[in-house]
Amino acid sequence: MAEFGGTFVKIFRDGGFVMWPLLLFSVLSVVFIIERWLALRRAKINVNEFLAKTRKELIVNRSVKNAIKVCEDYRGPVASILKAGLLKYGHPREDVEKTIENAALYEMGRLERNLVWLASIANVAPLLGFFGTVVGMIKSFEALAEAGLSNPGLVAAGISEALITTAAGLFVAIPAQLAYNFFMSRINTFVRDIETSSNMLLETFNEMERSGIAGDAAPGQPGRA
Repeated sequence: MAEFGGTFVKIFRDGGFVMWPLLLFSVLSVVFIIERWLALRRAKINVNEFLAKTRKELIVNRSVKNAIKVCEDYRGPVASILKAGLLKYGHPREDVEKTIENAALYEMGRLERNLVWLASIANVAPLLGFFGTVVGMIKSFEALAEAGLSNPGLVAAGISEALITTAAGLFVAIPAQLAYNFFMSRINTFVRDIETSSNMLLETFNEMERSGIAGDAAPGQPGRA
């Protein structure tokens, strides 16, 4: 372990000053990956079970209040958006749709929090590595111009620095890009669940109206006649 640590320190030093921002990027990348993984994990729910319970309260028990309580028992964007729509029960359909849309925009912002930084790290880290490559090659040519071919070690040192920074930039960028793609795929799943849940709620309201079902009023809202 000590030998590995010594090798890492040597490589870090040989990479030059560009290694410092790359080290910072790597730390931030790990922090953002862990934070988003935990956040998206907490937001995941059994959507089918949740929708079945909500619809049962609306259609069978005719209780908007109980449906809201079901939403409060679940975490995540789907439950929050449906709760916002349920609180608008008794209002025109346009108002309900607008409320759901605003709630969805808010929840999407929460789901995508910090992902812009992860994407930036994935894009900028290779550029920093290439910048280090250019710096290393400049040093190599300067050493070659001063010492000629009599001291190939100086030229090799510059080339080594160039290769190290390139590898380090890719080492930071590749996991960040993979994590970003993974999180975006999870968010797309949330988007589909949100669309399905929102459509279900609007259809349920329409069904209640067609069937003459008068659910109890949501807290602070007028009841349906």
